[in-house]
Amino acid sequence: MLAINKDNNSQPLLTLSNVNLQISGRSLLESVDLQLKPGEIVTVVGPNGAGKTTLLRVALGLQKPTSGKVEKAKDVTIGYVPQKLHIDPTFPITVRRFLALAKGHDKTKFVPLLKDVGAEHVIDSPLQGLSGGELQRVLMARALMREPDILVLDEPVQGVDVHGQVELYDLISRVRTERGCAILMVSHDLHLVMASTDRVFCLNKHICCSGTPEVVVNDPAYTALFGPYAARHLAFYVHDKEHQHDHEHHHECCGNEEDGKNG
Repeated sequence: MLAINKDNNSQPLLTLSNVNLQISGRSLLESVDLQLKPGEIVTVVGPNGAGKTTLLRVALGLQKPTSGKVEKAKDVTIGYVPQKLHIDPTFPITVRRFLALAKGHDKTKFVPLLKDVGAEHVIDSPLQGLSGGELQRVLMARALMREPDILVLDEPVQGVDVHGQVELYDLISRVRTERGCAILMVSHDLHLVMASTDRVFCLNKHICCSGTPEVVVNDPAYTALFGPYAARHLAFYVHDKEHQHDHEHHHECCGNEEDGKNG
């Protein structure tokens, strides 16, 4: 694992430059620029169909862009937690056996890893019998087996109740702090992730706006995409939490979103 220190001046671990993706004549990503630096949490938010999961696939190298560049730092290691895991309900497999399927696994790490993510009690449970939150914790433990420099999370709280969502986001923040890895995740709900996110990219095929959560929620493009109610509700939350505003933090906004034309 690379030595990682959170530093705004450090070289990025991952860079997407002017990435475009078209499939069957349909545009899925348009001129996307994104950087992920060591030790930071970056969240991509956007409505359904905005291209969030597609963006992660491109970043992971699972989907080649039509044009543009995807560059990773030398020797960077990536751990990936998918949005869903489809398992045949008739296939008998325990958590222990599932973790053992990982290439180059070390059985001695299974219990400590599961303990780190709060799921050691399910090690001999059937994978199909886990709750949504338990399964996400097991998937995170599996991703952490690689000792990643970058942890990529696709809707990590999908199918988890609100209490479980808060716990999972707390876990994500703790993983970053304790392991020093950078985290790139997608979500549809900025309200839940903002407390642990350093930067937000608001996506609707293209990057509508970006910056700290406090900057993004006050951007007209965010209001155009999610509606005035969501923006007002989140702005109140930001004020109530007394977050420090970073007016010098870079952010960008498409001019046509300011007119509310391109939500």
